[in-house]
Amino acid sequence: MQIFLNGETLDLNPGATVLDLIHQQGLAKQRLAVEVNQHLVPRSQFAASPLAPGDRVEIIHAVGGG
Repeated sequence: MQIFLNGETLDLNPGATVLDLIHQQGLAKQRLAVEVNQHLVPRSQFAASPLAPGDRVEIIHAVGGG
């Protein structure tokens, strides 16, 4: 299936979850926020949030500083 990740088309296996996407992108250890179709997905729900064809996903990396 195809989704849009940060504006780019990406192919994923059918039934993939937000957590699967994060692992595929090598971001599992990163501090980040994820939106699917403009709705924030809590980190506790990544594994329980399936993606569907055409979903628009935005991954935002948290950056520390002062």
